[in-house]
Amino acid sequence: MLKTRILTAIVLIGVTLAALFWLPPRGWGAVTLAVVAVAAHEWANLCGYSAWARIAFVAGALAIGADLLFVFAPGVGWPLSLTVAACGAATLFWLVVAPAWLASAWRVRSKLVLAVTGWLVLLGWWIALVEMQARSPALLLAAMAIVWIADTAAYFSGRAFGRRKLAPAVSPGKTWEGVYGALAATAAYALAMLWLAPDLLHAGQRSPRTVAAWVAIVLALTALSVVGDLFKSLLKRQRGVKDSGRVLPGHGGVIDRIDALLAVMPPTALLAHYALR
Repeated sequence: MLKTRILTAIVLIGVTLAALFWLPPRGWGAVTLAVVAVAAHEWANLCGYSAWARIAFVAGALAIGADLLFVFAPGVGWPLSLTVAACGAATLFWLVVAPAWLASAWRVRSKLVLAVTGWLVLLGWWIALVEMQARSPALLLAAMAIVWIADTAAYFSGRAFGRRKLAPAVSPGKTWEGVYGALAATAAYALAMLWLAPDLLHAGQRSPRTVAAWVAIVLALTALSVVGDLFKSLLKRQRGVKDSGRVLPGHGGVIDRIDALLAVMPPTALLAHYALR
């Protein structure tokens, strides 16, 4: 199992980096829209949709995405109004709705609510990815690295020091010590990026205020990654499944791999536009 997991991760990393840096925005958008289609099928399964409802949900996501991709042709990013509307709505969901949903362990019965939520979450993430790649593939990679570093640090610190459960009713394996490890690791990453890639971040003079603001932003994004992870775990627990899918050998489904990115990328796209000028 471990060998399969490692091999799958190597392939995923290689394909992602090649697409990220070599494809133009429209090509990147098409490739990532295919990922959205798979994730949409998994979302529909987590929501307990019938076979025809799953097809309709996936078709709806693809229709919206294809229309945006080929109408707007994001050669230099999406129109500002589209980015603000889609990423802003998704950000509000992750900041306000998702935490309340988790706190109450809300079991949504309305298929319409679940469909709208799924389209908002998946397409908001996708629009953010395309916008960020059109702006700077390196910046997008640096943003995604926040999530990867947080996940890795949480895993190892949780295994080594984990005592207090974070959300035992939702995800029994996660601990507060894992969260603290993730926050410490991403704070160190934030400081390293300020010194190693100041031009990428438009950091300018590294004043104490700039350093504090940048670290605070990265810590906030790390916290959102935890919300995304827990939200996916709640959906799986309510559905009674271990993984969101089986498309990735050793890793489960696509949503299992992008859960934290779903929550982090929309606010990152907004920050990139308004803060990195």
